[in-house]
Amino acid sequence: MHRLGLGVSDDTVLRQLKKRAQDTAAPPTVIGIDDWSWRKSQTYGTIIVDLERRVVIDVLEDRDVVTCTDWLKRHPEVEVISRDRCGLYAQAARQGAPQAEQVADRFHIVQNLRQAIEEQMNLYGRATGRALLSDADNITAAVNLLKSRLAHRSSREEIFTIIHALRNQGLTCSEIGRRTGFPRRSIAKWLQFETPPDRRRAALKRTSPWYFEEFLSQSWKDGIRTGSALFRLIRERGYEGGQTHLQRLLAGWRRAEKQAKGPAVEHQILKPVRDPETRHAISPVIAVALCIKPRGKLTSDQARKVDALKAGSPAFTTMRSLAMRFNGILRGREADPLPAWIDDAIETDLAPIVRFARTLNRDFDAVKNAIEMPWSNGQAEGQINRLKTLKRAMYGRAGPELLRARMLPFRHTD
Repeated sequence: MHRLGLGVSDDTVLRQLKKRAQDTAAPPTVIGIDDWSWRKSQTYGTIIVDLERRVVIDVLEDRDVVTCTDWLKRHPEVEVISRDRCGLYAQAARQGAPQAEQVADRFHIVQNLRQAIEEQMNLYGRATGRALLSDADNITAAVNLLKSRLAHRSSREEIFTIIHALRNQGLTCSEIGRRTGFPRRSIAKWLQFETPPDRRRAALKRTSPWYFEEFLSQSWKDGIRTGSALFRLIRERGYEGGQTHLQRLLAGWRRAEKQAKGPAVEHQILKPVRDPETRHAISPVIAVALCIKPRGKLTSDQARKVDALKAGSPAFTTMRSLAMRFNGILRGREADPLPAWIDDAIETDLAPIVRFARTLNRDFDAVKNAIEMPWSNGQAEGQINRLKTLKRAMYGRAGPELLRARMLPFRHTD
């Protein structure tokens, strides 16, 4: 222990380690912030990295907005915050460091685009290269998934009536679930009531756009339909929420108007596209990988699949064109073409792509900075890998204080 410069007579090694863990010598100006899991999908912490000096600044026990905001308020010298696309850290940065530029992580932006493309390609059936299910079974499974999503849009009274009618026919809860798309336990619960149970709604606050429903409804009838205009009007009347919540309310009104004007469009499960040589269905995962890969980097086998996807799926052709343009914007490090790209993506009427484009538009400044600035969250991801290794080695024997001490730089003494 003497060779390590740690005295063992006065204190334990672990206590000395905790004492000698220190923050970086100079105040950080460019930081990366990301989350890590104490227990996957249950509890999370936050790691903060100095991107210029490539060292960990701090490890927080949770990823709460208040905790992150307080930390940022204690560090007014921060000028740039690189983060993933989690709204929690965006909100903390706005509240705790309004002077700082936010930078969305480029990897997560591309990952979100991949997810949107895959969601669209799932409409062509969930078949893999060597499908375990037949095409008919794959289409049936996709239909049931759509039923599950659409069922929640129906009125509670209609759902209640349908469930009881099927029960009166002698069907089991499981069979009713397969026909309606609702969980078996929910159906069993509803069958215990004679009338639809009332939802327990909390009192509306000024953070909810529904608090201003009457004013919004009148403005809507008067022809004020844009979200930004309505957002400004209710902000003047005391609205304390965000524009995203308002857009959700308005989206429901727009859908209702479309349904009133004409018959509802049936969701179509399209026939899977097959490789012309092997006759195997091209899975959505393979289609996504091919959609974002430039033609010059495709093998002959991949080029054949791309040509087949273009011939069998107009949506794939549109998405590949958008993906190539988006890659060009990212690699060109110039954000000027981004607004036109967002407009073109919204006009495709491909729901996942439209949703992705609108998300980019809401986080436009951070996405613009991601394109034009050199910073990203790659270093934070690397430090998280190191943190996981230490955490697993210490599992059950140490807490967050020691974990933080081992992640921070060590202060050496003579």
